[in-house]
Amino acid sequence: MVNEAGSTEKTLLTERVLAFITRLLKNRNITPNAVQEQMLASHVRAMAHRSLTGEPLPEVEESLFDEISDDSLEMAKEVVEQFGNLPIEEAWLLSVHFEVAKDNL
Repeated sequence: MVNEAGSTEKTLLTERVLAFITRLLKNRNITPNAVQEQMLASHVRAMAHRSLTGEPLPEVEESLFDEISDDSLEMAKEVVEQFGNLPIEEAWLLSVHFEVAKDNL
């Protein structure tokens, strides 16, 4: 369980990473809709939690992400690097958010 100090740390980490994502998307002219933004924020909060607690992801099969573009995967890897301690599987999952948001153009 995350204590109050951990909760503050999680909030700050989430906000910092979401600001990074906002810049990343803006630089590529990708604009998620409101629902996509909400889902992305929820995912980043969960990533921050895992980063701070060491809680692992369930096993994820890489082949499920074969149709994700290299650009979306690269963006996701850049985001995962912001945490500094999360596995590549986090980028695979996160890349789906970017891929879906690209369809808004």
